[in-house]
Amino acid sequence: MRLTQQEADPIGGITAAPIVAIGAVLAFAASILLTVAHWHEVGSPLAAVLGILLVGMAGLTAAISAAPQFAPFTADRLWLVVALAVGAAIAEYVSTIGADRYLYDDYGPIVIGMLILSVAPYCTWTSLLLAGALSAAVLSILVVGSATATMNTVPIGALIAVNSAAVLALSAAAAGYSYAIVDETLAWQREANRAALRRDAELRAGIARSVQQSRISVLGREVLPFLAGVMTADRITVADADRARELAEALRRALKAGIEATWLDDLAATVRASRDIPVIVDDPEGAAADLDDDQRSALTALISWLGEGGRSSAIRVSVAVDPRRRRIGVVAEPGADPPSRRDLDRFAAVARAVSMRAEVDVTRENVSVELSHVIE
Repeated sequence: MRLTQQEADPIGGITAAPIVAIGAVLAFAASILLTVAHWHEVGSPLAAVLGILLVGMAGLTAAISAAPQFAPFTADRLWLVVALAVGAAIAEYVSTIGADRYLYDDYGPIVIGMLILSVAPYCTWTSLLLAGALSAAVLSILVVGSATATMNTVPIGALIAVNSAAVLALSAAAAGYSYAIVDETLAWQREANRAALRRDAELRAGIARSVQQSRISVLGREVLPFLAGVMTADRITVADADRARELAEALRRALKAGIEATWLDDLAATVRASRDIPVIVDDPEGAAADLDDDQRSALTALISWLGEGGRSSAIRVSVAVDPRRRRIGVVAEPGADPPSRRDLDRFAAVARAVSMRAEVDVTRENVSVELSHVIE
């Protein structure tokens, strides 16, 4: 299972962003307090201050990387955070080399573990375990060097076990959380998808009946009377021939629209029928059919949300295909309770979490969200 909570549940990833900031603050505070606590062992104040600064940089990097506007949180960001935290542990080791008599007052293991735990919603369980294991390996090397420099009589194995316990325990907790939350989310989504598929089948059947009824209505209202009139006429006029061509073209367009309709057209029909709001879809190439399930879910959520609660009086969705990108523009005319930019930014964050670029623009005349993604 190589998914993160952010990928399986983008909304959950957004709500987890404050946790990262809290973890970063706690890690930074811990580095300051523990440095002060063993200041009498510090031989290089410059290295000690550098270690604290590296912890601050690691926490700041984690907090910024987890912010919704910078989604998604990639594996490279995890390794950057861990590298900075490990660098802080190395700086702390240099600052107390030859004078570090105790391990419990070193902040390296606890800071690394706290930062790994705080970014658990954005990483796979395997990457969290690997990050913890590699960090523990580096810390073990530092423990061996520290024990050699101070001629410590405690067995090296015991020192390594004690010093690695915090980072390994917190990394294991982070991996366990990531695995469990993703597993539960996917189980819930499977159940929800079953219900959605049943509802979709019913909806498509209803739309098919509606299309069929509209065609029958055209036949009954215009075509059949025209044929009856032609059959009883003494001769066919030029006007009758022109009218026949018009009716044939109308039927051809109706049949073509029914055949080429995509899920986006079905969604627009549903919003129009349930909210009584005009929803226009401009997708001449049927490019919406190429979006993956996550991207469809993000776009569906945005359009459905704009169509309810009096947020919009009309919605227009246009899909264009460039040589390298697919662009989707959603423009809504404000209703009685127009959406705020903050609300739209949340949907933009969800879109970014499913590999789509998103730009939001809010004016008095309309609100627009432009989505785009690279064509693979």
